[in-house]
Amino acid sequence: MSTNHPDPEATGAANPHLDFAGTTPYEDYVQADVLTHLQHLRSDDPGEMVFLVTTQVMELWFTVIVHEWETAAHALREDRIPAARDALKRSVRELEALNASWTPLAGLTPAQFNSYRGALGEGSGFQSAMYRRMEFLLGDKSASMLVPHRGAPRVHAELEKALHEPGLYDEALALLARRGYAVPQSVLGRDLTRKYEPSPEVEAVWARIYADPDQNAELVRLGETLTDVGELVWRWRNDHLVATRRAMGSKTGTGGSAGVAWLEKRATKSVFPELWTARSHV
Repeated sequence: MSTNHPDPEATGAANPHLDFAGTTPYEDYVQADVLTHLQHLRSDDPGEMVFLVTTQVMELWFTVIVHEWETAAHALREDRIPAARDALKRSVRELEALNASWTPLAGLTPAQFNSYRGALGEGSGFQSAMYRRMEFLLGDKSASMLVPHRGAPRVHAELEKALHEPGLYDEALALLARRGYAVPQSVLGRDLTRKYEPSPEVEAVWARIYADPDQNAELVRLGETLTDVGELVWRWRNDHLVATRRAMGSKTGTGGSAGVAWLEKRATKSVFPELWTARSHV
């Protein structure tokens, strides 16, 4: 897509419509004026702008990815695997863009970060409601994660709804059960408000599917697309860890979190765990 805007008269093109009674149709659709005036800086440091805008961009990507994963979960519930994979594949590209958002922040020195860190107060990415919805869709459920949002009724209600709904992997496993695979009832009927825990029986199901890729081509493709998502989530967590380690070392995180120690623990976890462990048995 070209970023040049040549004079239409000089190129012989028809003159664009420039005179509108109100705001432009572009503004009405994109709300660019709203987006570009959401940055309320709290320090005089010139680096705070890139930190704030990058964080806001991340929130927008979280929103898109939640939309894709909810679309995929709904399609899986209706046994529409191609539609689910389309949404998941879109989310893979979006996760790549999300992960690239670390680039402007990845080289922050401690002095640069400290110059505006105080402006965050008790603010922390740990408190992001949309990121929490992503984690819930990935099966990382915890009712305690609703507590920070009690003061925002709409956000709290959306998170509570997500807490009680099947995640993306829950819907995939339910589909496998409908296809006749031996997903145990303890998994299918699990308490959806709790974190998903790996199951040896589910591992055996994926190993059986992968062992016969010709017979199970559609399910293997689904498994591989979910694995693509899982890999990029793992990369996101590791990039977050590296950026934080560079910027603040092992200090306590903003908002009182354990900082790098907590991120290191998160970085060791895989989403859709049996899709990874089953490969050892194929």
